[in-house]
Amino acid sequence: METIATKDLTLGYGEDIIIDDLNMAIPKGEITVFIGANGCGKSTLLRSMARLLKPKEGGVVLNGENIAKIPTKEVAKQLSILPQSPISPEGLSVVDLVKQGRNPYKGMFNKWSTEDEDAVYEALQSTNMLELKDRAVDSLSGGQRQRAWIAMILAQKTDTILLDEPTTYLDMTHQIEVLDLLFELNEKYQNTIVMVLHDLNLACRYAHHIVAIKDKKVHVQGKPEEIVSCNMVQDVFQMKCDVTYDPMFGTPMCIPHGRGRCLIKEAVAESQMKAAQAQ
Repeated sequence: METIATKDLTLGYGEDIIIDDLNMAIPKGEITVFIGANGCGKSTLLRSMARLLKPKEGGVVLNGENIAKIPTKEVAKQLSILPQSPISPEGLSVVDLVKQGRNPYKGMFNKWSTEDEDAVYEALQSTNMLELKDRAVDSLSGGQRQRAWIAMILAQKTDTILLDEPTTYLDMTHQIEVLDLLFELNEKYQNTIVMVLHDLNLACRYAHHIVAIKDKKVHVQGKPEEIVSCNMVQDVFQMKCDVTYDPMFGTPMCIPHGRGRCLIKEAVAESQMKAAQAQ
């Protein structure tokens, strides 16, 4: 079953084609991660799925309807997007940011309702932001700021959530904090979550479904344990690697080849030298 899909989708900027004649379905209620080399079209594809970029050809289907034909407010009740590095007005409080998630439900004469209040409270509670609700968003740490934006999306009450590189500029601790939160939200509410991530190992750890994009198409897609291999990494990223298994999670773990400082090579060289000296 699918929530959102592309049909013969072609995207580009000017004369440059970024995505060409793409047909793809996103599994409902799962976490899907787009991976691929820089410039392959991951973010462009995500933006088109949120109706932020008009297709050159084809289209996007949301819950069985052409998204281009759905009224804007109706789209916003079904689908939400968190772009890269969103910026809030200076001094805006967390709770006021989260309240903006209720805008799709507001009309000219609609007053703030108990339902709106409950949605905001639940979103703040789910993201552990209740104690910080009166803080200015721009005063928060990177991880806290991302949680505030995710709370706004949760208040929007959409079944489908799109996130463009939600861990960008975050340190390791905050990356895990944000991805853990999204994973927990998916388990609790069964939202369909689609993310762009650069870290292949984190994609393998958190995704139910991975879509690898190359040459304007879907190169391969499926469960991480089924598709992530040395050959796939070489094909998609032009990088040699070893693929083993994450000892904590049992998911694929990519170990890139490179020059760096290799303790194994140093140990082998030392052993060979000692053996030669012994002779």
